[in-house]
Amino acid sequence: MKVTLNNFDKAFENRIRLQIMSVLVANESYDFNSLKELLDVTDGNLASHLKALEKEEYITVNKTFLGRKPNTRYVASELGRAAFKRHLQELENLIRQQKA
Repeated sequence: MKVTLNNFDKAFENRIRLQIMSVLVANESYDFNSLKELLDVTDGNLASHLKALEKEEYITVNKTFLGRKPNTRYVASELGRAAFKRHLQELENLIRQQKA
């Protein structure tokens, strides 16, 4: 049986973007520093992947101040949640195909 990857979302091909969406779908929101620590990535690396997800409109960005310190929080958008769910479903389909 031939496996097609046409329904996989390219936005989630990267491990870090897949991890970011996993965290955001499982939580109401997450801030930049907590994501950086959890995923063990650099500021620049995380920022570039967050920007890619934001460009796809899969996440929303909320910038506030806690006292004098900036705080940036990220939330998975409804579009992002739906895309992530479809991507996971395709992964499950791929696994099922391999078992058949």
